[in-house]
Amino acid sequence: MDDKHISLATKPGGSLHVSILHPRPREENPLSKMLVVFLNGLALPCAAWAETVDHLLNLHKDSSQPTPALLCYDRYGQGKSDSDPADIPDSPYGHDARAAVSDLHQLLIQISQDELRCRLKDLHLVLVCNSIGCVLARLYAAEHPGRVAAYLFLDSMMANTDFVSIFPNPDDPNFDETRLPGDVTADDLRHARTKFRDFFHPTVPNPEHLDRRNLREMLPHADRPALPDGPGEVSPLLTVVGHDWDEFAEQCEHGSLSVSKAVINTYMNPAWGAYNTGLTHLVQTKSTVKIAEGCGHFIQKDDPAFVAAEINSILNELQNRT
Repeated sequence: MDDKHISLATKPGGSLHVSILHPRPREENPLSKMLVVFLNGLALPCAAWAETVDHLLNLHKDSSQPTPALLCYDRYGQGKSDSDPADIPDSPYGHDARAAVSDLHQLLIQISQDELRCRLKDLHLVLVCNSIGCVLARLYAAEHPGRVAAYLFLDSMMANTDFVSIFPNPDDPNFDETRLPGDVTADDLRHARTKFRDFFHPTVPNPEHLDRRNLREMLPHADRPALPDGPGEVSPLLTVVGHDWDEFAEQCEHGSLSVSKAVINTYMNPAWGAYNTGLTHLVQTKSTVKIAEGCGHFIQKDDPAFVAAEINSILNELQNRT
């Protein structure tokens, strides 16, 4: 893939780092109208998709299949990209999700024109997303209907929660400690609520300066609004993948959170599983949530070969539609 920096016409004061794979000439590639766009979460930059891309290219090489154009990029404040020139200096909060979506759209306009030599409206987008990238994909589709042909949601961030309230509050006057499971204590809950408040509450700033405080108002439900039809007024493909509950709980217990597996499996995992199930209702064709065995939240990091296989399956299904 070609690495470069692109300055958006709408934000000339800073540049975005992008990695682009150009497709073969149109006459040799039935996927020449497709662009696969990788949307990062908050914690991992676009470099985290490198192994997934390598596996995908090897899959296509082994089967003698062409590869569509691929685009990875760091949002403003991420990885090798500059800070958002529109952010207020010295503020812990900067641009919000709608601004990130606007930047994405402008980037796609320039990539299609300058790199792919076509118009954005002629491309069929495939959005491969992790964590908050799934949230941005939903917002992008709502603002630009008719453009996205398929989505791969890898452990979407729960946009409609503050993460803390998922766990019961042991200091609530109505709290009944006798109703707790035998392997969960009131102190366990206090610790979990403190850790998730410190790390994940929407008010917690991040190095990207992506302000998450209004996400719950933007997307209050997992199962609506429905994703709009894609190119040709056809319902888009949607694959929803969730983390392995045991692996995620293990990582929470032994990582920086140090929240017990019992607490995660009793409260967080069921809530996340229900959210992922809700996401499957965003398109007409209902499906079940796929579980990425052995993976925590960062599925592209824990099993890039699995992610590549899912992308390949989506590309094959899109080809069969034509």
